[in-house]
Amino acid sequence: MLFDVFMQCKTWDCAVHNAAYWREHMNEGEFVYALYTAVIHSDLGHGIVLPPLYEVTPHMFTNSEIIQKAYTAKMTNQPGKFEMEFTGTKKNKEQRVAYFGEDIGMNLHHVTWHMDYPFWWEDKYGHHLDRKGELFFWVHHQLTVRFDSERLSNHLDMVDELQWEKPVEEGFAPHTIYKYGGEFPARPDHIHFEDVDGVARVRDMVITESRIRDAIAHGYITGKDGKVIDIMNDQGVDKLGDIIESSMYSPNVQYYGALHNMAHIMLGRQGDPHGKYNMPPGVMEHFETATRDPTFFRLHKYMDNIFKEHKYSLPEYTHEDLDFPGVNIDSLSIEGELKTFFEDYEFDLRNAVDSAEGIAMVELKANVHRLNHNDFSYVADVNNNNGNEVVGTFRLYLCPEYDNNHQQFDYTNGSWHCIEMDKFWKKLSPGGNHVVRKSSDSAVTVPDVPSLQSLMDAADSGSFSMPEYERACGIPNRMLLPKGTKDGMEFALFLAVTDGGYDLTHPDVESEHGGTHAHCGAHGEIYPDKRPMGFPLDRHISDRRVFDETTNIKITHIKVFHDEHHH
Repeated sequence: MLFDVFMQCKTWDCAVHNAAYWREHMNEGEFVYALYTAVIHSDLGHGIVLPPLYEVTPHMFTNSEIIQKAYTAKMTNQPGKFEMEFTGTKKNKEQRVAYFGEDIGMNLHHVTWHMDYPFWWEDKYGHHLDRKGELFFWVHHQLTVRFDSERLSNHLDMVDELQWEKPVEEGFAPHTIYKYGGEFPARPDHIHFEDVDGVARVRDMVITESRIRDAIAHGYITGKDGKVIDIMNDQGVDKLGDIIESSMYSPNVQYYGALHNMAHIMLGRQGDPHGKYNMPPGVMEHFETATRDPTFFRLHKYMDNIFKEHKYSLPEYTHEDLDFPGVNIDSLSIEGELKTFFEDYEFDLRNAVDSAEGIAMVELKANVHRLNHNDFSYVADVNNNNGNEVVGTFRLYLCPEYDNNHQQFDYTNGSWHCIEMDKFWKKLSPGGNHVVRKSSDSAVTVPDVPSLQSLMDAADSGSFSMPEYERACGIPNRMLLPKGTKDGMEFALFLAVTDGGYDLTHPDVESEHGGTHAHCGAHGEIYPDKRPMGFPLDRHISDRRVFDETTNIKITHIKVFHDEHHH
């Protein structure tokens, strides 16, 4: 309702006064959610840079030990900097990848994506969110494959899908508290799924899933009017995403249910499924905190495999589908070293503690360890033999070469695990083109949002234009590369240059389309790329020769190193 109020404001005055009023009269979690989502979607929000959520609601991003220390520091009026450890212990092998699920930038990406594409969005708010269902699939698929590569970097098997009839092996102790309302509930190891009172029964989840798998096997969805909606095409995945999530765009929510949204609540409540202890919602029930729980990735692997079943039911790409006549890639390489390291990063905790009139503000900071990498560039030599200028769509993927048992992936079982690194458009002159693309320009990543303090300083100085920070949806720049290993982890770097004249939906060729269009689209516009997300690696590949004989596709073998000593 509050979002509705903000969206109906026609003037800046109306919006700001409503914000000021409701800030005093409403639950602060709801207020922050409504305000952030309205700034993203309202025409009045253009040019506004919102402070990073981990400084606005630090409880959602920090463990409770830190919050308690911050309160003590505040009460004794001592400024403090607190080291944040990842939750869990060395006894838990999931701890090795906690830096990914608990990364504040990754959490921010996940929560912001769900504000950019709310499941409750209706077009009455002003515009249609283009390819929302497909983006739901793609952004979570990418989180899952990135998590798998982090696991391989740490000598763990890729994540296993969740199954309703099997126990949830990993327990989880979140070590997080609500600002008001107690601790986030923990979940013990090896629990069997229980029905959650007032939410769903386990068998309902099984039935919902089988209805969706039925639609995939049939090749069509049944709308609530009984009409048949064909999904055996490039648009099928978009419709499927709408019913799996399920969003308001779902053509038949009575029949197909809300598998994803229900599954999150089911998992979040397994610590207290019958409300016996009146526990607050679990971490899986908030976008800010969901990726902290290792079962988030097991749940999304389960969703991902449903999408994969659909994608692999479509006909394989032929040479004609992939070919860009007259264009061939002569070479593909990396300039600079592919090296990752952990760095320290500080953020502000002042909003974690209550303040009152007349009590001095005291500096409170959390220090977190986070993954980063050295800058690098992709270098490609592309020949255009067409005799005239053409537009090329450059699609870059990074694909793990070996599984945890050192079995090599081939095209058939490896292509689904590829990480999207970048997608951009370039004009190619006749003859040779030397193309250099910086890692920091990636269409999947965003820079860190400046801290609350630096935003306030910038506003005070009167010069305020920061268009590059307007969107917080996107993988953090520093997490573009998976961690890799000390001796170098082997990946295949895959480049396809496809016909931009066909697949670019905008006349403006060398535009960045809002920076993170690959996973987050471009606000209020149609998605810049006509092809399916993940093209040309999104369908089954039984015969690698189709790719090998395509001159506008090139693969090179690279290694990603992890430097354990760099700080």
